[in-house]
Amino acid sequence: MPLIRERDSKRLHVKSKLMGESLVGKGFLKSLEYGEQFRALPNVNVVKMGGQSITDRGARAVLPLIKEIVENARKHKMIISTGGGTRSRHVYAIAMELGMPTGIISKLGQSVSEQNSLMISTLLSPYGGIKVGHDDIPKLAAFFMQGCIPVIHGMPPYGYWEHLPREGRIPPNRTDVGAYLLAEVIGARQCIFIKDEEGLFSDNPKVNKQAEFIPRIGAQELLNKDLEDLVVERAVLEMLVRSQSVKEIQIINGLKEGNLSRALNGEHIGTIIYKDI
Repeated sequence: MPLIRERDSKRLHVKSKLMGESLVGKGFLKSLEYGEQFRALPNVNVVKMGGQSITDRGARAVLPLIKEIVENARKHKMIISTGGGTRSRHVYAIAMELGMPTGIISKLGQSVSEQNSLMISTLLSPYGGIKVGHDDIPKLAAFFMQGCIPVIHGMPPYGYWEHLPREGRIPPNRTDVGAYLLAEVIGARQCIFIKDEEGLFSDNPKVNKQAEFIPRIGAQELLNKDLEDLVVERAVLEMLVRSQSVKEIQIINGLKEGNLSRALNGEHIGTIIYKDI
């Protein structure tokens, strides 16, 4: 590859389209040509198991899902991503009272999500369950070749570098975001969020019994509605609008046996939120 020296003879550049560019110019970035994004694991399903909605309910919610995951594992490759749940909310409350910055709060939430991934991977271990970390992403294909069911904690690895929220200090990128970003980076077949509600509603159905069920909606349309409460983190919607590979997510009720199997088989149950721009 040819090297080019600048006129001042102080720096050498590798010749490329980005040579000498700042990478912040709007016009320049729009002019770039990108190849189609490589999808490393297009047959894999990322399944996010809610922390507060599923894991915190204990055996009555978790064990039927473990059974359903095992029953589907031979037909459908899955990565199980775990949420934090009530314990993460408890540590957030303490940390905020003590004045902790957002990056510290993010690290605390990661540790709770990782505890849940350890429990779920242990329950799945007789059937090939294996706990993996963020550094193990390049090994996923090898794990699948060996018949494993990888389990990963959902908190994205921003840690101390977590993005600052518009308001308050709670990390805006939590375990829903981590599951979606994992699906996007591996080019997954689909991303399924297991919650304890039928899907998306116009308001929190636990509080407002008159809330309207929304079976299908675009991510930007949903953002524009600016609803008071959502079943999925708002940052997921913002990323879905800019998606390259995974252009929709599905939210299902994991407390109803068979729902995960139906979603894995491509059935429209619960709510589908899609890229609409």
